[in-house]
Amino acid sequence: MEVLKEFTIPFVGLKSGKHVFSFTIDNTFFKHFDYTDFNKAYLKATLILEKKPNFLELSFNAIGQAKLQCDVSMEWFDYPIETHLDLIVKFGNVSENSSDQILVISEGTYEINVAQYFYEMIVLSMPQKRVHPGIEDGSLENDIVEKLKELEPKEENLNGSQDPRWNKLKDLL
Repeated sequence: MEVLKEFTIPFVGLKSGKHVFSFTIDNTFFKHFDYTDFNKAYLKATLILEKKPNFLELSFNAIGQAKLQCDVSMEWFDYPIETHLDLIVKFGNVSENSSDQILVISEGTYEINVAQYFYEMIVLSMPQKRVHPGIEDGSLENDIVEKLKELEPKEENLNGSQDPRWNKLKDLL
């Protein structure tokens, strides 16, 4: 936890109102969580903590980019990240926690570590299928992409004339 000590926010001494905290998130942050899907990552993150008498409102923001590997071509590309998460922290019995947007912590707690929430917010903003932008616009030159184009179904099979092997099925009708 030494690396993530900067993400611990002592909220007891803070006055009521809004407080802004800034963080830099890079590969060392993700290594702590054993997350290796990034080649490089650099994000500017902010936390706006609004302290109220009975609860805390946390607003997480992160903007930056990460180097991801394309699922199709295996090429690395820069993926822009801009994500946001809101969280409400209430005080009470920890067993009451029933929502993803509400965190219940015990009454005597005086600080909160927000590293896990930044991690989850960023990782959940990643696309399920990572496709290089050069594949979508056709500008990427790659052996894998060329082989996939070569193995694509031919247009005549899709538009009219069918594969002759399917003609026997027509006889069954």
